[in-house]
Amino acid sequence: MSLNGQVVVASDLHRRFGEGDAAVDALAGVSTAFDRNRFTAIMGPSGSGKSTLMHILAGLDKPTSGTVELDGVDITKLDDGELTALRRDKLGFVFQFFNLLPVLTAEENMVLPLSIAGRKPDRQWVDQLIRTVGLEDRRAHRPSELSGGQQQRVAVARALVTKPAVVFADEPTGNLDSKASAGVLALLRQAVDEFGQTVVMVSHDPVAAAHADRLITLQDGRIVIDAAPGSADEVIELQKRLD
Repeated sequence: MSLNGQVVVASDLHRRFGEGDAAVDALAGVSTAFDRNRFTAIMGPSGSGKSTLMHILAGLDKPTSGTVELDGVDITKLDDGELTALRRDKLGFVFQFFNLLPVLTAEENMVLPLSIAGRKPDRQWVDQLIRTVGLEDRRAHRPSELSGGQQQRVAVARALVTKPAVVFADEPTGNLDSKASAGVLALLRQAVDEFGQTVVMVSHDPVAAAHADRLITLQDGRIVIDAAPGSADEVIELQKRLD
């Protein structure tokens, strides 16, 4: 367990792509930490480094320099095999494009991380999740038989099924209409409030960011705002200051 209730600690992260004159610094010295049981949104203009930051925090990319501790483990020192095991055991992911397997039912997609890890699902927890995401009557349906919003709710349940240390959500509402988006955001909020989950979400949507406890805004690879988001309108005003 990390100290002070911090589940992810990033120290002086730099990420450079390319070399020489063509080099681009996607992150230019980012230090931050994420508390347990909190919902954090990360925003910023296109090219600000927000996706790069999430990928490094989640062990999907390595920083050029700096460190990331996840649940007390320095993930920047792990090899690929160790990183894969850590992501499987400690992390949940929600992506913009659902990433469900078309041949599996909703329930099979949900428990897939457990199947891959060779762990038996906790039936009570799976049933609770299916109820929470409102898909009791859809558990045997394949993704093609579900709406976009329902598919993303399956993806959220899949991210939660292992009771991970952190759920990373990358533009989770980017492919949904406003009603379906509201349902997915309410689920992420509920995961934090009722299940004690930690959620870190990258989004460009002020309405999505307003569901969070904390808003980090990046610009040119640096954190320029770290505050409570307030309402969607307040988020819009904050972002306008950066334009």
